[in-house]
Amino acid sequence: MTSKRYDVLALGNAIVDVIATAEEDFLASHGLVKGSMALIDEARAESLYAAMGPGKVISGGSAANTIAGLASFGGNGAFIGKVKADELGGLYRHDLTSLGVAFDTAAATEGPATARSFIIVTPDGERTMNTYLGACQGLSPADVDPAAIENADIVYLEGYLWDPPAAKDAFRKASEIAHKAGGRVAITLSDSFCVDRYRSEFLGLVRNRTVDLVFANEHELKSLYETSDFDTALAGLRAENVLAVVTRSENGALAVTPEGIVAEPVFPIERLVDATGAGDLFAAGFLFGLTSGRETRDCLRLGALAAAEIISHVGARPDVGLKTLAGNNGLL
Repeated sequence: MTSKRYDVLALGNAIVDVIATAEEDFLASHGLVKGSMALIDEARAESLYAAMGPGKVISGGSAANTIAGLASFGGNGAFIGKVKADELGGLYRHDLTSLGVAFDTAAATEGPATARSFIIVTPDGERTMNTYLGACQGLSPADVDPAAIENADIVYLEGYLWDPPAAKDAFRKASEIAHKAGGRVAITLSDSFCVDRYRSEFLGLVRNRTVDLVFANEHELKSLYETSDFDTALAGLRAENVLAVVTRSENGALAVTPEGIVAEPVFPIERLVDATGAGDLFAAGFLFGLTSGRETRDCLRLGALAAAEIISHVGARPDVGLKTLAGNNGLL
């Protein structure tokens, strides 16, 4: 059990999601790689938005979704991320703080607009993301509040944040402060294409113990170890001797610990509606369990429950209170 003010403090991209459904041919006609996350410029953002059907506007961002999920479980969370002092930036801040999450990063008064991600959901529930980072790229070490970091049990970084160089420096600063204060540091690898870009750096973070806990899905793990075979990738991860969580879609998830591997199946759902945020919310459940002193298997179960809730509707923020849902399922 943590005695610190925050169970988890996340550093991530503050992004407003614009979510719309489309058929497979929409992806092909716009040159989109199904299931991926592509970084786009403002002109591309405007053209995609014009081509999309009616969209649902929801505050998102991978690490922020995780913190929102943690708060829904009843955990204490904080977020560091950059928005602009514009309409979407105000909406974003309100959405997060209304959940009880501390979000004190100063808004940018100049430069690009608040970031947005255009998410296309195909009939099979798979999401394809096209992200204009905008103000996100302005996150810097100056935005890292040492007092907040010192008061967090776990500091959590999203791999997507590895694109802007200043954000890398912000995370390294946060990791150093956290470890000096006796905290732990976690990273989510975010996307296999992100791993392709920064494979050696991500492995370096693990091997030099800048991070203590790794979250990845099956595709990201294979990319990390440059193999098409899951067992080979898993063996590589086990050799790092670090706590790790690997999600495998319908095949459940597993935790790699110094004592061995713990596997847990998915939580059953009636229908997959939208896979957006599944990994983010799985991390929320696992982190809530971990910071509240639960066994590894129960941490996995909480993650599976949160992921099941999120993929049963459009959007990456819970529609129902996860604390109540977990209680109703005998997990709290």
